[in-house]
Amino acid sequence: MGFFLEVLFGGLLAGVLYSLVALGFVLIFKASGVFNFAQGAMVLTAALALVRALDFLQQEWHWPFGVALATAFLFAGFIMALVAWAAEKLVLRKLVNQEGIILFMATIGVTFFLEGFAQTVFGADVYPLNIGLPKEPIFLLESLFDGGILVNELDIWAAVIAGLLVAGLALFFQRTRIGRALRAVADDHAAAQSVGIPLNQIWFIVWLVAGLVALVAGAVWGSKLGVQFSLTLLALKALPVLILGGFTSVPGAIVGGLIIGAGEKLAEVFLGPSMGGGIEIWFAYVVALLFLLVRPQGLFGERIIERV
Repeated sequence: MGFFLEVLFGGLLAGVLYSLVALGFVLIFKASGVFNFAQGAMVLTAALALVRALDFLQQEWHWPFGVALATAFLFAGFIMALVAWAAEKLVLRKLVNQEGIILFMATIGVTFFLEGFAQTVFGADVYPLNIGLPKEPIFLLESLFDGGILVNELDIWAAVIAGLLVAGLALFFQRTRIGRALRAVADDHAAAQSVGIPLNQIWFIVWLVAGLVALVAGAVWGSKLGVQFSLTLLALKALPVLILGGFTSVPGAIVGGLIIGAGEKLAEVFLGPSMGGGIEIWFAYVVALLFLLVRPQGLFGERIIERV
C-alpha cells in the first residue's frame, strides 16, 4: 500500500507541473478564443531569459543571490511583456474577426519565431537553474508505512505555487472588470468591440498574463530539469490535460493535470512490466482520445450549443 501511494503521490505532483503549462493555454483560449500553440515556446523563452539574467548578475556583477533573483524575474517579466506586445501588435491585430484556424496557424508561426529568437539571443545550451526552492527528497508518513513515502520537495512547492495561481486567476476572471471583459471578447470579438471593449488592449493583457504564467512554469520546470529546448515539448504534454479539464476552465487545468500525471505513473509502474514499458509516453494521449468520444468539452468545459 505504501508503494502504491508513493507512485500515486509522485504522479499527482508531476501532474501539477503539467498543469502549470496548461494554465497558459486556458488563459488565452478563455479570453480570446485562440488556441495558442506558442505557449511551450513562451515557457522556454521566459526560462532562458530568467536563467541567463540570473547567471550574468551573479557571475559578472557578483550581486547577492536574493537581489539577483528578484532582478532576473523582473527582466524575464519584461521580456514576456515584449512578447505579448509584439504578438498583439504584429500578429493578432491584423487578424481581428478571422476564423479560429487562421489565428491558430498564426500562433504556430509565433512558436517558430520565438524558438529561433531565444536560441539566437540566449544560446542553445542546457542551463541549470536555481531559484532557491529545495530539491532534496523527503519521506512522509513514516509512522504509517515502513520507510515512509518518498517525495521531492520541489514537487511539493510546485503544487503550492500552482494552487496559488489557480486561486488568483479564478478571482481575476470572476471578480474583476478586466476579467469579465476578457470573457466577453472570447464569446464574440465584434460584439465586444461594439460595446466599447478595446480588443487590442484586452489581447495584450491576456497574453501578458499568460506570459507571466509561462515564466512561473519555466522557473519550476527549469529548476527540475534544467533550462533546455525540450521545454517547448511541454506544449504537447499539456494537450491531454486541456482535453480532460476543458479548454476554458482554470480549475480544470489542474484537475486534468492530476488525472494525467497520476494515470501515466500508475500505468508505467504497474502495467509497464507486462506491456514492454514506454506506457508513460503515450498513455496521456490515449486517455484524451477516449475522453473526446465521451465528453469532448472536458470535465469543466462549457458545453457548446449551436442553434440553427
